[in-house]
Amino acid sequence: MLKRLVERIQQKDQRAMSELYQQYVGRLSSVCYRYVPDEDDAKDVLQNSFVKIFTALQNFEYRDEPSFEGYLTKTVANEALTFLRARKKLMFTDLQEDSVSQETDDEPEIEHITADDLHRLIRELPDGYRTVVNLYVFEGYSHRKIAELLGIKEATSATQLYHAKQLLARRIKEKMDEER
Repeated sequence: MLKRLVERIQQKDQRAMSELYQQYVGRLSSVCYRYVPDEDDAKDVLQNSFVKIFTALQNFEYRDEPSFEGYLTKTVANEALTFLRARKKLMFTDLQEDSVSQETDDEPEIEHITADDLHRLIRELPDGYRTVVNLYVFEGYSHRKIAELLGIKEATSATQLYHAKQLLARRIKEKMDEER
């Protein structure tokens, strides 16, 4: 069914475009908000993503649903990164690899935090931290790939992830303490 929908879009069927949009707007909005927490900016990025998706689908070879959904997700993530770079919102601390402490604090008890609260806390991270967390945790990229995508050093990517985890752990603990 999805393959047929893509074929209809390739034939410039406006209804098919609307169907695809309705089917994926929620999921792709979530991807977009992970990178761009400002609602107006995220809507712009999502709109630009769909324009790119519909344009690129003219030459797209459909294989299966998981690869198609991966393509959609990657397109939105890349568009969000382009937006952040253009707005110069990506700030990274370029620390040496050995400056990252290997000591780990007690892990917060995340069983008692909702997924919505966790996503909100991630959205509140500084842009550089949030971007690396999203690429590493949600997209599954290596530090090498993240470094290539963002034009930073691998050590910078690892440092950003480390500091993001520390900040998230601290904020989770604070939230848990507030609720007690």
